[in-house]
Amino acid sequence: MSRSPNHGPRKGDVQPDMIVLHYTVLDLDGTLDRLCDPEYEVSAHYALCPTGGVFPLVDEGRRAWHAGLSNWGGEADVNSRSIGIEIVNDGASPFPVPQMDALAALLTQIRSRWDIPDHRIVGHSDVAPGRKVDPGRRFDWQGLSLRGHGVWPRPTGQEDACWHTFATALRDYGYTAQAEPEVLLDAFRMHFRPWGRGGLSGADVAAAVDLADRFAVDRTPDTQ
Repeated sequence: MSRSPNHGPRKGDVQPDMIVLHYTVLDLDGTLDRLCDPEYEVSAHYALCPTGGVFPLVDEGRRAWHAGLSNWGGEADVNSRSIGIEIVNDGASPFPVPQMDALAALLTQIRSRWDIPDHRIVGHSDVAPGRKVDPGRRFDWQGLSLRGHGVWPRPTGQEDACWHTFATALRDYGYTAQAEPEVLLDAFRMHFRPWGRGGLSGADVAAAVDLADRFAVDRTPDTQ
């Protein structure tokens, strides 16, 4: 039974084929209160505490209200396509090992029930660049990929620091939310190059091209 009342049917009877990761800013009690309060009209399928406890809040078959105004791969209704996981973290602290262990185990369980490819495990910042920054630069996406969930760019040679090449690769990979190029660069770096600073670099472009070459999506028309 769902603990949160904030959910509805998945529109068009679609099945989830994405997972969106968030951080909460709030502590565990504040998170559960917020996600279960009908006044706020927000929710997620799971909340994950720092010690590894997992709190189911919305049945996976239902549409939780976690992504808001977002877009990925040309799909504007990310909530209908995804399962949302709120990770209790203040946005500035490392994510503890027990929490990451629990997340990997939860992802394994979810993916045993639904067809969710690695490249559709994304952050809130990926689907809502500029509007959201979670799960943030402290989240260990590379470590999660080594645990079998998500993807990471392969080491490649440098590319020219060309905005057109970079933007095309990002769009082919799935970044279809409308945002300024610099905002997209920041969102991409938060996920794949959190150490990156300054203007667009050849390393940014090489990483984006590698991901697009490996996981380019057959997008539906952008409805945003």
